[in-house]
Amino acid sequence: MQPVLLWSDLFIWLLVAAGVIGAWWSARQPLLAAAWARVGRSRPGMAAATLLAAFALVGLLDSLHYRPQLPAKDGEKAAYSIEVLSVLDALLTPLRTRVEKTYSAPLATRAYAKEMLEIRQPDGSVVKQRDYPRLRHGGAALGDDEGRAGADIAGRALRALAVAALVWLALCALVARRIAGHGAPAAASIEPAGEPLAFGAAWCRLWRGDTAFAWNAVLATLGIVLAIACVLAGLAGEYHVFGTDKVGQDVLYQVLKSVRTALVIGLVTTLVTLPLAVFLGIVAGYFRGWIDDLIQYLYTTLNSIPGVLLIAAAVLMMQVVIDTHPQWFATAAERADLRLLALCFILGLTSWTGLARLLRGEALKLRELEYVQAAQAFGVSDLRILGRHLLPNLMHIVIIALVMDFSGLVLAEAVLSYVGIGVDPTMISFGTMINNARMELGREPVVWWSLTAAFAFMFVLVLAANLLADAVRDAFDPRMAR
Repeated sequence: MQPVLLWSDLFIWLLVAAGVIGAWWSARQPLLAAAWARVGRSRPGMAAATLLAAFALVGLLDSLHYRPQLPAKDGEKAAYSIEVLSVLDALLTPLRTRVEKTYSAPLATRAYAKEMLEIRQPDGSVVKQRDYPRLRHGGAALGDDEGRAGADIAGRALRALAVAALVWLALCALVARRIAGHGAPAAASIEPAGEPLAFGAAWCRLWRGDTAFAWNAVLATLGIVLAIACVLAGLAGEYHVFGTDKVGQDVLYQVLKSVRTALVIGLVTTLVTLPLAVFLGIVAGYFRGWIDDLIQYLYTTLNSIPGVLLIAAAVLMMQVVIDTHPQWFATAAERADLRLLALCFILGLTSWTGLARLLRGEALKLRELEYVQAAQAFGVSDLRILGRHLLPNLMHIVIIALVMDFSGLVLAEAVLSYVGIGVDPTMISFGTMINNARMELGREPVVWWSLTAAFAFMFVLVLAANLLADAVRDAFDPRMAR
């Protein structure tokens, strides 16, 4: 294979590196470490973080790209395919390659629409009649005995649940043993901190929630995720769990591929929005005067332009540049990736105004408080006041706004793809899935599974982000700290 590094891959792995460095630095700062410890004690927050970690794992596996090597004869130079695949594509090869003719319902063995079929009679004659054709891959192992489909599905699901239960119990035992070995201190415990515990006592403490970290919420959520993942893996090898779309592609494969697109839209756009909004908002509120007037004029002018029209114009101009320079791209994936990054930067440059206005108002209030005026009286520089006094007291607003914007950006991509100015049509995303499903709702019988699958995954992603934002807000807001 030939490794391929797309621009979006670079941004994603830089964000991962920044997160690791930020975690290391926060652990060395007592105040930040204490705030993150409060986040770790939040059961809803840790449950949401576990869900987001599962989505992030899918996104990272889909961010390791390569071009497979084509078969070559001895002595010939190695040639590589123009198709760019990822590690996730390799893991989901059965889902990616097992394509049906057209629609099929979830876990079905036959197509969703009738066709004219030639049926051979016992006497050898052939009779034409309309019927539901058999799928090429869905339930193929059943052969002609389609009546066993229900029992086969139930058996595979039960075996997958048994495997998930064994893995989950092993993880629970490891966590309980860790608590027993380290004698993890509890919020309300009669045992001295650090004293070793018996395994049974550690197990009871784990599920009572009497630990410094919300292990019970993490393990409960992880159990649900493992159960769903194992059932999907057990059934996807033989059936189309979420059905197929108009061209026969597996819907489960599509929703898993859409996760990376949603994460790129949310994270990269947030990376563009954050510096502009934080810097301009705090500076405008603290310095006031002509600086405040200039920044207000800037974001007021930007807000006066309809957002959708501004985004559409920018995306169309970028598309013209891409179309007129085909020599820039060696593969179609690079072309689609550049359009995705262009959409992220355009959304970032048009969505920072709301956070900047909010931070300006808070900075106007904070600059009049006693501790800021005392710092000014002692001759502390403005830059130090901004970094040590204003920014820490505004971080809870920044975190909440950014996570809420992440949710909004994931939904905005769906809207923009619906009107044709979102990601490249060749790129799989929740928006393109919903855009393709809108026509399916008007046919008879209704094809509902594509829209339902995209909505369910997008809903869980957005809900988890919002729950984690609430936990972080409660931990970092100085006015709520005890």
